Amino acid sequence: MSRRLVSLTLDTLEDLPRPCRQCVYWELDPVSAERACAAGDPGLEKEAWVSQTLLEWGSCGKLIYVDGMPAGFVMFAPPAYVPRSMAFPTSPVSADAALLMNAHVVTAFAGGGLGRMLVQGVARDLIKRGIKAIEAFGDAKFGDAPDEPGCLAPADFFLSVGFKTVRPHPRYPRLRLELRTALSWKSDVEYALEKLLGSMSPESILRPVRPATRTSNG
Repeated sequence: MSRRLVSLTLDTLEDLPRPCRQCVYWELDPVSAERACAAGDPGLEKEAWVSQTLLEWGSCGKLIYVDGMPAGFVMFAPPAYVPRSMAFPTSPVSADAALLMNAHVVTAFAGGGLGRMLVQGVARDLIKRGIKAIEAFGDAKFGDAPDEPGCLAPADFFLSVGFKTVRPHPRYPRLRLELRTALSWKSDVEYALEKLLGSMSPESILRPVRPATRTSNG
């Protein structure tokens, strides 16, 4: 089974699950999102948001493929780019953090550690860009309210991949992953991702290169 992690682009945007491709829950404020949905094509607004964020800030998402099939994705950006970030009772996101807007793994691929790989990919990206932390709004009652949009990941998921609760709430806690602590496992992240991309062999990391020893004939 091959796994491949890539950055979100306007081309790979089309590989998001259709409901997510058409969703502008995070990208627009609540009023503008309702207007976009009423107009009938919120996908155009999402594409415009991704395009602007890529141009002004850089990579804002990761997708993971399993045997060539889209299996999951995450999206992230500074809170200033995410109007919905101010709509939660546990807002605002800290000024030194990027917001992990959502994390989704296709049901058929759930339970295989893909969510952790996606978060590690985001951490690797943000460490290189000098950002100190990732924050997220989790849903503490995920699945209990079928009428709620599935635009938030379960709070338990974030806790399981190293986030800590910084602002408790019975429904929408705000959680944080300090990237300075992630530096301690940065090499593990890089190894895992390089292995996924097939550009490095495990032996080259796990076993140091030693100079050849000379043998004597006498």
